Amino acid sequence: MTIRCTVESAFFIAWSCLEQSGELGPPDESANVLLDAIEAQLKTGERRQLMLANKAIDAYRAHAALHRASWNREARAG
Repeated sequence: MTIRCTVESAFFIAWSCLEQSGELGPPDESANVLLDAIEAQLKTGERRQLMLANKAIDAYRAHAALHRASWNREARAG
């Protein structure tokens, strides 16, 4: 499997999980956080899709915990 396929699969797994749980924030920012987390793991040699996805979800949740208040303010001001 190519790196591109691995990244796409890991991203899709993470995105779907977060979407189904209702945890996704702004789409652009959410995608960037997930892809940054996947890229960082690839640089360490990780290639397992589920590991990439799970660590990306963890990174996203940590990021969201720091930024959720501002997302909620933006949504209300909308």
